[in-house]
Amino acid sequence: MDFGVLLGLAYNQFVAELHDYLAERGFTHLRPAFGFALKVLAVRPMTTSQLAARLEITPQGAAKTVEEMVAAGFVERVSDPADGRVKMLHLTERARALLAAGHDFHVDFERRLSAESGEAAIGALREVLTAVVARSDSPEGLARTLRQL
Repeated sequence: MDFGVLLGLAYNQFVAELHDYLAERGFTHLRPAFGFALKVLAVRPMTTSQLAARLEITPQGAAKTVEEMVAAGFVERVSDPADGRVKMLHLTERARALLAAGHDFHVDFERRLSAESGEAAIGALREVLTAVVARSDSPEGLARTLRQL
């Protein structure tokens, strides 16, 4: 099997296991864009326009994602104390729980791989994958193209 195909299949398996894990914890109907948007908002509240700029997506795309996250109970709009006309996006406790569950999955996934394949093998795999990502002029830009949580 070609190496790139193998990488893609491994990623798809990772995402499938992640979504199963999150669904078991009550997080269903997740949209692909939620993960990155929630991680950005976890750093600090911001407006929809600021979120669009940070994610390098259109304002319309950000507005749609925000509407979906509000409907799912992950984000709430709060008036800015400095200017009540401005609505800041804040994470809800549900969103924080989702991010924590996602982090727990990542840790557990790597732990299980280490148990199956050995810590040295996983360390070497991490080094190889890090080297591949480092080839990019913009590793952060690469991350935004992922569809994960």
